[in-house]
Amino acid sequence: MLDFRQASDVRTRIDLMADILWVEDQTHWIDRFRPTLEAEAFDQRPTRLTVFRFAAAACQHIRQPGSAPPDLVLLDAQMSGDDEAGFSVFRALRKRWPEVPVIYLSEYSGTGIEEQAFEQTEARDFIAKHQPNIEQVLCWRIRAALRQSQQPGEQSQLQQGPLRIDTETWEIWWNGSKLMNPANPQRPLGPTPRKILRYLVEASPRPLTTDQIAAHLQADPDRFSWASYRQHIRTLRHSLDQAAGGNGRFMTLCQQGEGLVTFGDEGAYCWRPVSPQQEDTQG
Repeated sequence: MLDFRQASDVRTRIDLMADILWVEDQTHWIDRFRPTLEAEAFDQRPTRLTVFRFAAAACQHIRQPGSAPPDLVLLDAQMSGDDEAGFSVFRALRKRWPEVPVIYLSEYSGTGIEEQAFEQTEARDFIAKHQPNIEQVLCWRIRAALRQSQQPGEQSQLQQGPLRIDTETWEIWWNGSKLMNPANPQRPLGPTPRKILRYLVEASPRPLTTDQIAAHLQADPDRFSWASYRQHIRTLRHSLDQAAGGNGRFMTLCQQGEGLVTFGDEGAYCWRPVSPQQEDTQG
């Protein structure tokens, strides 16, 4: 039986650990990533990893009275053929611990599952399992998510003139108007155009080529072509124009060398900040 001082020491050791809850149904992924995650010291703290192979078991743990919130949750979106399994865990998490950051670790990047993760569950991140150096990428992204959760409000907004990007939810506003799907203004703008705009703003004034954007998106470079990039830019321009009040005002801005600008003949685009004189006309 532990005395008070021993119990206090145990609690202190637990508090000094990075507590990660992971929901994953496939054993080979658990066997592959567990050694890396348990060996990594996130934020200078050793890691305690709790793994659930079934969504129902994870939900039961989350709802159990007395269970403590983890520092971060890794979720497989699709489990045992059920596209809703990971999302059911997310709903349980949000009801019990709304502040805990959630990262999806999935084989279904670039699909409707990724779109649902960002549009309906406000995921912190979505990581493709099948990519080079996945173990390193996973650790980088976990560390970044933990940093953000420990420093709420710091650098969660990316602002350039009338453009504002929430780097946690990936939502984007132009002069206070949220960017929506230009083909259906009742629906949010899709995740891929939003990601592209953020990457362009972060790289500004440097342009990003098709290959560079594909790398940022973790997309197959053989499938993500210049035509794909161009179509997403077109969607962004129409969405921004819609938020600016329509009538082609943002399109004109781009033609004048501000906003989303075509760069040379290399299949590249860049973001050029809007001048203060133009800001007054874009709202």
